[in-house]
Amino acid sequence: MTPHSPNFSGQSAHNPGRVFFLDGQNDLPMLEISTDWSRAEIYLHGAHLTGFQKKGQAPLLFMSQCSRFAPDQPIRGGIPVIFPWFGAREGLGMHGAVRTRAWELREIAPATDGSVTVRLRFPHPTESETNPPFNLEYVITVNQSLTLELIATNESAAEPLIFENCLHTYFSVGDISSVEVRGLKGADYLDNTEKLLRKSETADALRIHSEVDRVYLDTAAPVEIHDSQLNRVILIEKENSVSTVVWNPWVAKAQQMPDFGDEEYRQMLCVESGNVKSNRLTLAPGQSASLKVRYSSETLA
Repeated sequence: MTPHSPNFSGQSAHNPGRVFFLDGQNDLPMLEISTDWSRAEIYLHGAHLTGFQKKGQAPLLFMSQCSRFAPDQPIRGGIPVIFPWFGAREGLGMHGAVRTRAWELREIAPATDGSVTVRLRFPHPTESETNPPFNLEYVITVNQSLTLELIATNESAAEPLIFENCLHTYFSVGDISSVEVRGLKGADYLDNTEKLLRKSETADALRIHSEVDRVYLDTAAPVEIHDSQLNRVILIEKENSVSTVVWNPWVAKAQQMPDFGDEEYRQMLCVESGNVKSNRLTLAPGQSASLKVRYSSETLA
């Protein structure tokens, strides 16, 4: 089955949220969630959200047509879960161990208001993947908005757990040239296109005209994506997150990625929420930390 963009042209009477178990791309198991307001797709591989769409709107999430759906490969697009490290780490995989492993489905909980909540759990990692051991759960709630909560617990009896976490969300945009990102003015950021040079954001609205790879630090403020072509504003609200990453690979980087189309940079923008670089977290033994993000969208006024 190929991931699809559902058609929500029709109206329906109120129904409880429904969950379907399907074989996704390359027979990887996935869930399809349908509510009165929206539809979502979740692969157990990487606990990866590959789709969310409200009735009457374009898909919220971008998915590359070149994405590899393979057990040992990350999925390109949607919402990768980044943990316990962000970026490259010598001798280990990019962006941590959890985005290329199958997660366990622990609970499906439809609510009386029509919402659906799914709880996933990362299987216990091997010693080579982390020291000390951790427990990681992911709670996804689908209704008129999309709410995600990533909960990490240090299972060591004696050692602290030092980690980074991030929801590496790829948003679908009409054209990158018609997009503004608001809510980051005044924040310092590390510019990865200039060897992590530290700068300060001076613009009320960030516009993308070339490769952008920035880690905004010490900022918990909501971020808005204004998309004049799709006539939509996306609101990103977060809790227990003080880093925001903004990324678009632009022309040269897009052409270098085998699982990304040469021109697809025009239809996507990553705005990621988490705690990375100097904002990484430390948990004492037995302690837990929750990263929570809510995505909603409305017609652009």
